[in-house]
Amino acid sequence: MELSTSILLTIALAPLVGCLLAGFFGRFIGRAGAHTVTILGVALACGLSIYVLYQLTAGGASIYNQNIYTWFEIGQYSAHVGFLIDRLTAMMMVVVTFVSLLVHIYTIGYMHEDPGYQRFFSYISLFTFSMLMLVMSNNFMQLFFGWEAVGLVSYLLIGFWFKRPTAIFANLKAFVVNRVGDFGFLLGIAGVLYFLGTLDYATAFSAAPTLVGKTLQITQNTHWDAATVICIFLFIGAMGKSAQVPLHVWLPDSMEGPTPISALIHAATMVTAGIFMVARMSPLFELSDTALSFVMVIGATGALFTGLIGIVQNDIKRVVAYSTLSQLGYMTVALGVSAYAGAVFHLMTHAFFKALLFLGAGSVIIAMHHEQDMRYMGGLRKYMPITWITMWIGSLALCGVPFFAGFYSKDAIIEAVGESHRWGHVYAYVCVMAGAFVTALYTFRQMYLTFHGKERFTVVHDHGHGHHVEHKDDHGHHEPGIMHETPHETPWVVTLPLILLAIPSIVIGAFAIKPLLYGEWFGSAIHVNEANNVLGEVGKEFHSWLGMALHGFTQLPFLLVLTAFAIQTYIYLFNPSVADRIKNALKPIYNVLNHKYWFDAVYYIVFARGGMALGRALWKGGDAAVIDGVLVDGSAGLVDRIAGGVRRLQSGYLYHYAFAMILGLILLLGGYWLVGQ
Repeated sequence: MELSTSILLTIALAPLVGCLLAGFFGRFIGRAGAHTVTILGVALACGLSIYVLYQLTAGGASIYNQNIYTWFEIGQYSAHVGFLIDRLTAMMMVVVTFVSLLVHIYTIGYMHEDPGYQRFFSYISLFTFSMLMLVMSNNFMQLFFGWEAVGLVSYLLIGFWFKRPTAIFANLKAFVVNRVGDFGFLLGIAGVLYFLGTLDYATAFSAAPTLVGKTLQITQNTHWDAATVICIFLFIGAMGKSAQVPLHVWLPDSMEGPTPISALIHAATMVTAGIFMVARMSPLFELSDTALSFVMVIGATGALFTGLIGIVQNDIKRVVAYSTLSQLGYMTVALGVSAYAGAVFHLMTHAFFKALLFLGAGSVIIAMHHEQDMRYMGGLRKYMPITWITMWIGSLALCGVPFFAGFYSKDAIIEAVGESHRWGHVYAYVCVMAGAFVTALYTFRQMYLTFHGKERFTVVHDHGHGHHVEHKDDHGHHEPGIMHETPHETPWVVTLPLILLAIPSIVIGAFAIKPLLYGEWFGSAIHVNEANNVLGEVGKEFHSWLGMALHGFTQLPFLLVLTAFAIQTYIYLFNPSVADRIKNALKPIYNVLNHKYWFDAVYYIVFARGGMALGRALWKGGDAAVIDGVLVDGSAGLVDRIAGGVRRLQSGYLYHYAFAMILGLILLLGGYWLVGQ
C-alpha cells in the first residue's frame, strides 16, 4: 500500500491556506473567522498526520519518496519539491501539528485583547506550514527552504509586539545569529552537491560511502576529510537553529514574543529542527568520528552550562527558556554518541512537557496581569489548581522522575553516553549527569517561587468610585507585585491545552520507549554503524518500561534530583533567607551566571560595535576620503583648475592673439625643420 499524494499535499497546504485567509482577509472575516480558519487548517493537518503515522506503523504502508514538482534542471543538477515520508518524518509531523493545534487553541485566550489578533494567527499558521515543509522534504533544497522559512516566521513572531524596543532587538538578534549558522548550513549543502553530485536525500545517502578517503584541500599542504567538513558545516546550521553554544544567545531573548510562540518555537518545533536534521543525515555523520565528537562536546557544554544560568533567573519564561537550551544540549549529546533514536525520542517527549511548561507559565502570566517576575508571585496554587497540577506534571517530566515521559528519554541518553567510547565521552558523561542535578534545582525553585510559600503580591481594589488605585514608581512604571484583582484560574481555552499536554507528558515515554529506542521502529530512516550502536548495548539491560522505572529509583540521576528537591524544599518552604545567604557567599559565581558568561557582552563589543566601527572607518576612509574626496570632488576640482588655467588664455585682446599666432607659426616651422634634419 502506498500513501496518497493528495493527503500529503493537504497536510502541508492546509495551514498555508489558513494563514493566507487570516493574513489577507483578516479584517473581513474578523477575529472569530481568523482563529476558525487557522485552527481548522492545523486540525486537518494534525488528523491526517496521525492517519499517515498509523498507516506506516500498522496499516502496512510503504515509505513514500516522490518528487511532486520540478523547480529547475541545469545539466546534471536538479531541484525538486518532494516528500520523503517514513516513520521519522511521520512522528515529527504528528508532534509539530499536535503541539501547534493546542497552541492555536491556547492563543484564543492569551491574545484575545491584542489588536494584532488576526496577524498573530496568520503567523503561527505560516510557521506550521514552514515546519511541515522542512520535515517532509526529500531533498536538501526543500529542507533549506523550510529552514529559512521557519527562521523568517520566528523573526516576525519574536518581534510581534513591534512597538517594544526590546522585542525588536530580540528578533534582530535571533535573525542575525541564525544567519551565522545558516551560512555554515549552506556550505554543508554545497559540499554535498560538490562531492556527491545530488541534492536528493536517497541518492546522496546511498552514495555517502564514496566520501571515505576523499579530502578537501584547504591550503597547499592541508587536506581535510570531506565527510568531516560536510558534517561540521551541516551541524553549524543546527547550532544556530537549535541554539547550541556559542550560537545560543538568541533563544532566551526571544522570550520577548508572546507566550504561545515560546511554546511553538522553543518547545516542539523550530529549535528541534536542527536535531531532526542531524538525525536525518545519520548516514553522513556516521562517516566521521571527528564530527560526532564535535557534536557531542558542544551538546554536553550546552546541557550543563546553559542550565546553570537558569538557576539565577527570576523571569518565569526565561527559566523555561534556559531549560530548553539545556535539554537541546541533551539531544545533541545523544546525536554525538550515535544514539540518534534517543535524541529524536527525547525531542518528542520534550515537545510535550516543555510546551506544557511554557503554556503553564503563560497561564500564570495572564492571572498575574502580565507580571513575569517570580519574586512577586507565590501561593498561587490555591487560585490556579489546574495550572498548578499540570505544571508540576511538566516539571517532574523535565526533571526525569521515574514513570514520567522525560525519565525514559533522558536516562536513556545518559546511559548511552556512559556506553560510548568516542573522544570526549567522559566530559560529556559528567556534564549530562551534573545537568540532571542542575535541572532539578531551577525547576523546583521555579515551582516553589510561583505556586508555594507566602503570597508576595498585593491586591489593591477600587474604592467604589469607578476607578482603580494606580501605584507607580519614580519612573512612572507600575510597581511590580501590585494587582487590581485576585488571581484566578484562566479560561478553558488556556487550561484545556495544558491538560491535553499533561497526558502525554506522563504516558508517552513508557508507551514508546521499547519500539523507538530498542526496536527497529525507525527502520532505514536512521543509520548507525554497528561499532557505534550504543543504544543496542543499553538495550541489552532493558526488559520493560516498568522495570526501567523501578530501577531508576536507585540510579544516580534520580538521587541527584531527590537531593535538589530536598535542598529547594528546605530553602523555599522553610527558610527562604538561606537563598540570599547562598547568593552572597557565592557572589563571584552568581555574577558569572547572571551575566550569562558575558557571551552577549563580548558579541556586542566585538561584532555589533566592531561592525559599527568598521563601517564608520570605511565610510570616512573609503566613502568620504577616496570616493567623494578623490574620485568625485577630486575629478571635479581637477577639471575646474584646468578650466581656470585655460580661461586666462582667453583675454580678448587682439595683440595677444596675434602674438600667439606668430609664436605658433615659429614652433610649427621649427618642427618641420627638425623633421627635415
